Amino acid sequence: MLSRTADHLFWMARYTERAESIARMLDVNHQAALLPQPADVATRGWQGLLSISELLPTYTALHGEVTPAKVLDFMVKDPANPSSIVACLQAARENARAVRGALNTEAWEIQNQTWLEVNRLLASGALERDPAHFFEWVKFRSHLSRGATVGTMLQDEALHFMRLGTFLERADNTARLLDVKFHAVQSDFLGAAALAQDQSRDQDYYHWSAVLLSVSGFETYRKAYSDVITPERVAELLILRADMPRSLHACVQAVTGHLDMLGSGPSGETQRQAGRLLARLKFACIDEIFTNGLHAYLMQFLERVNDLGARISRDFLAPSAA
Repeated sequence: MLSRTADHLFWMARYTERAESIARMLDVNHQAALLPQPADVATRGWQGLLSISELLPTYTALHGEVTPAKVLDFMVKDPANPSSIVACLQAARENARAVRGALNTEAWEIQNQTWLEVNRLLASGALERDPAHFFEWVKFRSHLSRGATVGTMLQDEALHFMRLGTFLERADNTARLLDVKFHAVQSDFLGAAALAQDQSRDQDYYHWSAVLLSVSGFETYRKAYSDVITPERVAELLILRADMPRSLHACVQAVTGHLDMLGSGPSGETQRQAGRLLARLKFACIDEIFTNGLHAYLMQFLERVNDLGARISRDFLAPSAA
């Protein structure tokens, strides 16, 4: 397969997954903002979302004060934000159009229809009327795209590159979502001396429930643990459980598998790095992760995933020298 074609397929999948992940992060913040809480705590939650997306300086320069309505607009449809949901869906569609011949009819039509429909929805005011419903629509379109590619396309190199893009992006965004909730929100609610203990416990439950719901993991948590929701087990589920589809372990395991299917001599070091990252997750212990610092662990994981993505680009997606 031409590296240019592989690159378009890889990034089509990444942008589709990124749009879904942004919708999930916005949804969990929107749901948390509906809970009774001090205004400054709510504002820090939105600031944390922008910070973990590395967009706080850009947002501040353009819009100044952080407000829920402005953040939603900025993260969904602001043309000045190249990482907005609309920008991601447009990029996914353009990458799909560039390699139309490598996609079957179902996969292409879903990408194209999603781009046309999101513009119609936003023009009709769907985001302002019901943000949660709009975010569910974005997630549904991502599920539809993924289902069409996996369920109807030939199981060849094209599919492997799309799946690589999906799982690399999902690993990155799951780690960022966890860091948002633990690093930016946990200190506000677990350490707020002004809150009574019972009130703090109730808020803990609703916030960690919202995190699980944002990754479609609430029912999974109940089946896996059959117990009250605790931050440590939420982290364990989304980091170490290989049977949780959006966990870091499951994502890296999938990346490793698809790399093995695509692997060749020059990509041996990339496969080795993926295997090392998988081994770290397979044999890690959540107690040790918390003891050494969850934020530091997630930042280190993000660095390694980004390095792995760069290696994949160099080995498979960069055009060969003439």
